[in-house]
Amino acid sequence: MLSKSRMKLWMIRLTTLVLLWICLVQLMILGETWGPRVLKGWPSCLSQESAAVLAVKSSREVPARVLPPKRVYRNNGYLMVSCNGGLNQMRSAICDMVAIARYLNVTLIVPELDKTSFWADPSEFQDIFDLDHFIMSLRDEVRILKELPPRLKRRVELGVIHTMAPISWSDISYYHNQILPLIRKYKVVHLNRTDARLANNGQPVEIQKLRCRVNFDALKFTPQIEELGRKVVRLLRQEGPFMVLHLRYEMDMLAFSGCTQGCNKEEVEELTRMRYAYPWWKEKIINSDLKRRDGLCPLTPEETALTLRALDIDPSIQVYIAAGEIYGGERRMASLAAAYPNLARKETLLEPSELRFFQNHSSQMAALDYLVSLESDIFVPTYDGNMAKVVEGHRRYLGYKKTILLDRRHLVDLIDQHNAGSLTWDEFSTAVKEAHAERMGNPTKRLIIQDRPKEEDYFYSNPRECLEPSYKDEASSSM
Repeated sequence: MLSKSRMKLWMIRLTTLVLLWICLVQLMILGETWGPRVLKGWPSCLSQESAAVLAVKSSREVPARVLPPKRVYRNNGYLMVSCNGGLNQMRSAICDMVAIARYLNVTLIVPELDKTSFWADPSEFQDIFDLDHFIMSLRDEVRILKELPPRLKRRVELGVIHTMAPISWSDISYYHNQILPLIRKYKVVHLNRTDARLANNGQPVEIQKLRCRVNFDALKFTPQIEELGRKVVRLLRQEGPFMVLHLRYEMDMLAFSGCTQGCNKEEVEELTRMRYAYPWWKEKIINSDLKRRDGLCPLTPEETALTLRALDIDPSIQVYIAAGEIYGGERRMASLAAAYPNLARKETLLEPSELRFFQNHSSQMAALDYLVSLESDIFVPTYDGNMAKVVEGHRRYLGYKKTILLDRRHLVDLIDQHNAGSLTWDEFSTAVKEAHAERMGNPTKRLIIQDRPKEEDYFYSNPRECLEPSYKDEASSSM
């Protein structure tokens, strides 16, 4: 009995010592970070390496972000959206859907990105955009959830959901009169196409300004994409000024548009086969020459080189090519490389290991080009696709940064005259400069065409309701 009592006493003492030791270690660790000053002088159980890591972390700490207050409203239901198209087509659609959700007083579920288009990019929203920033920065306007509440999510999984494609270029009143009643009835409505679903003009000013706020503030790229974009800009800036050339001369662009200027017979046949291989590309029989004369084709690399030279762009400037693989490779790039030898691409500026995680993710690669395009001294798109339009509008928002908007219809006519010998180089250059004197991204009104919304100027290329200087310029020009 005596032996058992002693054993029990020793076990209690040992357990107490262990507990005291654990408490002491925890106290010293806490003392290293925020404990009383007297504890700061005690020896630490952390290694020198651990202490160094803590020091680096604390030096990188930033002030806590002040979040906007949540907007309180009666929720009318839930809006799910599936975006279609490439990065910038989806970007503008997301802005529209936020504005629509705000106007209808509904909860928006984080948009689903297109994974079935030509590029087959599997990226989710959070792979491209900073998801938490998107949700929190807009919380004073609209409630955004990462997914539906469990009960409604189960209904959707069982197929109990109303899915539809809204009418293109619709006024915001269409959504109030036609879509809101459906949301109230079904609780959840899924819009399965979002491109060009909200009209460019005739919308309330608060709707237009919200579209801008989403585009220019809420839709930030992920920290990884932002950091890599800054690195590309930094590498270019080390060598001096740079121009971004959005050279839309990839195989899919030419196959879709039917533009084959400068292509050989084998290439024309290859592009035609590709166009017929995609049933949702509705236009099959295309007259390339006629389309080019109407200004509906992207400029070729050869035409681009002539145009840049005619505009007196410095031959020594760095030219960053924001595009995929150029169709025809070095053969088609020869003229441009001869005129502007300082060509660069993200693939030549960055190590393969830095781009490894972006490969086969076209939207993430396009996001890098987007960031570099915003920071360039000059931006020149050779075709007015979605990226060209959205970058143009963003550069206007950043202070009307120089953006040369090429008049392709006029240019190809001048180029043909010069190549035929009816215009000397000096005459050609003068005519090109005169044609583009007012096409440098300067303040201008959006073109509004009643009953023909597809032919109007795109809101995101010139969001004038958000560009205060444009009002001043318009006022001064009318006096």
